[in-house]
Amino acid sequence: MHVDNEEVYPNRLVTTRTVEIGGLTKAQLIQKLKQSDIRMNEYAERLLTDDRFTTSDTRYSLQTVEVTVGDLGFRDGATTDQIYQRAAEFGLALCPLELGPYIRLQYADQPEGDSGDGVQRNQAPSGSITLASRRLTDDDDFPKGFYLRRMNDALWLRGYRADHLHVWNPYDHFIFVKPEPRS
Repeated sequence: MHVDNEEVYPNRLVTTRTVEIGGLTKAQLIQKLKQSDIRMNEYAERLLTDDRFTTSDTRYSLQTVEVTVGDLGFRDGATTDQIYQRAAEFGLALCPLELGPYIRLQYADQPEGDSGDGVQRNQAPSGSITLASRRLTDDDDFPKGFYLRRMNDALWLRGYRADHLHVWNPYDHFIFVKPEPRS
């Protein structure tokens, strides 16, 4: 596959954010989401309440990078593993799953996506941003991670399911972490 390096990350303009995470217990984090009127689907609730979902006692900052699948050089789409591998080649890392609720709380000006009336099943919804994170389990029936969405002026933290064969579209957005430079 030929990739024109001028058309892929890091040579493309991408969105970066600094996100503060940690310092809350799981129960406190869930309460903060509710107090902030963040809506969640059943998959997000399953992720948050699972014993394998953990939170950090210590507050810290992460630099995130939002890229499309196309920004990573996949003009025809790619599987999750292909996306994660290419991002790693560009020096991007997977996000801790805990980042999902925190970035949702802090990214309140996400543009509106469409209402989903015309969305096909098994595709990322219009305007959504998927958090690139390690799966808690290989069980295909368990949610794989979080995505962010604004729909009908409501902020959503949603969980999703996708098996290893799922092909993401080139315009689907992902958030990765840009590791701190080592000194």
